[in-house]
Amino acid sequence: MSVDVFLSESKIQERIEQLAKMINKDFAGEELYVIGVLNGAFMFTADLVRHLNMPVTIDFMSASSYGDSTESSGELKINLDIKVDIKDKNVLIVEDIVDTGLTMTILKKNFEARGPKSLKLASLLYKPARNTHKVNIDYLAFEIEDKFVIGYGLDFDGRYRELPYIGVYSAEDSQ
Repeated sequence: MSVDVFLSESKIQERIEQLAKMINKDFAGEELYVIGVLNGAFMFTADLVRHLNMPVTIDFMSASSYGDSTESSGELKINLDIKVDIKDKNVLIVEDIVDTGLTMTILKKNFEARGPKSLKLASLLYKPARNTHKVNIDYLAFEIEDKFVIGYGLDFDGRYRELPYIGVYSAEDSQ
């Protein structure tokens, strides 16, 4: 398999350190509840929290949307919910990619209803060309073109998550 490197491991790690510095400044002296969205954000979440300089509680959740996003069904199935009560807590959602924005729009509303003190979003990637639901990303690592990317937690059919970099997937890669 040959995958063209789109974002190198060193570039990803450098940007994560920069995001962590911003988060450390914004939440200095406070506790932070970090919620990673599975499966894609597990690597980003792990690397990000290693650079945080405050007490951190980590939890994960898994959600999947149903229906065609162009139909704006607005339905989201929570496959695995968080275990912590986030009422009056500082919460940081960590996502791998904001694409159409539908999933994150619904997740943020879900979390806001739970009464957090603050709710912020960190996303590794953002594809503005595909965005149909406006989502405010507080800590964005990279804005990318409309390419199908894999690696560093992102997959194609469950594969390629283990790559330490982000590559562009093409049909030839699967042969």
